[in-house]
Amino acid sequence: MSELRAATRQTTARTGIIEFDGARGSVSIPCTIADVSGTGARLRLDWSLAFPKEATLVFADGLRKACRIAWQKRRLLGVAFAEGVASADEQALMMTEEEQVLHRRHIGTQVKGAREARGYTVAQIANHVGVSPEFIARAENGEISIPLHQLTHIADLLLVDLDSLVAGPASIALPPAGPHASAGALLR
Repeated sequence: MSELRAATRQTTARTGIIEFDGARGSVSIPCTIADVSGTGARLRLDWSLAFPKEATLVFADGLRKACRIAWQKRRLLGVAFAEGVASADEQALMMTEEEQVLHRRHIGTQVKGAREARGYTVAQIANHVGVSPEFIARAENGEISIPLHQLTHIADLLLVDLDSLVAGPASIALPPAGPHASAGALLR
């Protein structure tokens, strides 16, 4: 289950419905599909009660995916697709090409920042992961996706949580708004 929970997730903001059998029949709860991957999704919902272990996630376009609830933290819910990895066609329905590109760039930026913070070179990380330096450079530039097993290995090497590489906040330095701008305003 931890492998499914740690899958590379694409940041999205799609509406959907989570359905499950309740004590009084079928329950349908609107949700925001905040992140999605080929193996599951992270949902935001207006429901803080516990969920059963199994449910169905219904995307706005009608795609239905049977899910196992992996974790719940208040109004956030992590689900793993019961049938394993979604097909390429299903994944294309779950996220747009633009979302995929933005997510690759975000992960690449996070990996590069963590790598530089730990003092590793591209060649050192490539050697440890068993890929070429060109692969790491292209991944850091968001040109290619990093497979989950390699991203997990990179997170371990850099002593960072996998979730921070995949869904962590972007640290973008912005120019000061004026001569008296505070240092805290530089990071958003």
